[in-house]
Amino acid sequence: MTTPQVLRVLLNKFKIENSPDDFALYLVHTSGERVQLKRSDHPLVLRVLQGPCEQVSRIFLMEQDLGEEVTYDVAQYIKFEMPVLKSFITKLKEEEDREVQKLRIRYTSLRCFIEKKLQCLPEGPTCM
Repeated sequence: MTTPQVLRVLLNKFKIENSPDDFALYLVHTSGERVQLKRSDHPLVLRVLQGPCEQVSRIFLMEQDLGEEVTYDVAQYIKFEMPVLKSFITKLKEEEDREVQKLRIRYTSLRCFIEKKLQCLPEGPTCM
């Protein structure tokens, strides 16, 4: 069964009268990663492929507009405590500041170079 078929069966089973278009199936991993199943996916096959342990991943029925996808890159940070996350932000900010400083230095040197070249143009080819 495809995702829309499974959605219809679940909505009928629980006697939900809303449109199946209002809902989506999500594969949720223990890491917090959440991926919306496509219309062409086969949810039961995907669940079997995840292995027998229900702790690894589960399939949830959610309202479509409420279920933002959470990628693995984001999900790996969900389990960290706030002090650890704050230290990550501090390190990223420091790295960003270093990159901004490098760009400013490069921009300033290129600007000086261009200004020198522009000053040389009216005087003729002898200026360097």
